[in-house]
Amino acid sequence: MERIIKLFSFEGLSIEYSIIGKGEPIFVMHGGHSNCHEEFGYKALVENGFSVITPSRAGYGGTSKEVGKSLATACSQYSRLLAHLNIEKVHVLAISAGGPSGIYFAAHYPELVASLTLQSAVTKEWLTPKDKEYKAARILFRPKVEKYTWKLISLMNNRFPQFIFRQMFPSFSNLTYDEAKSKVNNGDVEAIRKMNNRQRSGNGFFIDLIQVNEISSKDLQAVCCPTLIMHSKHDGSVPLEHAYYANENILGSELCLLDSWGHLIWLGKSAGETDINLITFLNSNGILGIGKY
Repeated sequence: MERIIKLFSFEGLSIEYSIIGKGEPIFVMHGGHSNCHEEFGYKALVENGFSVITPSRAGYGGTSKEVGKSLATACSQYSRLLAHLNIEKVHVLAISAGGPSGIYFAAHYPELVASLTLQSAVTKEWLTPKDKEYKAARILFRPKVEKYTWKLISLMNNRFPQFIFRQMFPSFSNLTYDEAKSKVNNGDVEAIRKMNNRQRSGNGFFIDLIQVNEISSKDLQAVCCPTLIMHSKHDGSVPLEHAYYANENILGSELCLLDSWGHLIWLGKSAGETDINLITFLNSNGILGIGKY
């Protein structure tokens, strides 16, 4: 897939973004430790006639950390990016820690959003200072250390791919590896290796630790576009209660529970089901008047 990467600047703030494919635009709010080089789920979208636009969220990649002053500031900049691209309406796809950004954008810029899809998304209070995962993240992924953390992870993963896959598995799934083995696909080990080679935290994950807890039930209740909530029943990173909470608070939303082995719903033997459900939803909520982008 050919990926175009550019930088948009406005009033001293910059947003790095990528574009893949031609067709109705999908605006991706990627997950934690990711950036505009994200790949999970993109191939099926491009092959089915969509254009995938991915800004590196605040503090990730080449995007200014100041964009992350608040969700309001970040989403204001995203709206300016769409105006710069002459795009009037998009499908918003919000993933994992990008959930609050997608929810806020859909709630506060309804004229720009044709549909909202939440995939393994954070929708309410998540990691807090009392959680051991939060405490570990504050050490391993602080801006001055994170590049060394990811360098070590990628080096180990390149050398021992199966071992690292098994070691990381509990962070993604609430199943034991033996319980999930029948759901794992042959290519999953390599997909995780590639993921660990492209991930960086920058200042972004520290911003996420604050912003994921800024979203409120009022924001969810303000979402008025068609909404699909996709979540694995076995997610070990973002508890299933986040999906139920979004479904309860977004009027008319559709809940799609998947039997994938964990948080990364684009992997495993049920990956095709993830793609089909999303593409069916997008096609049923097409953007009128939009041709090839």
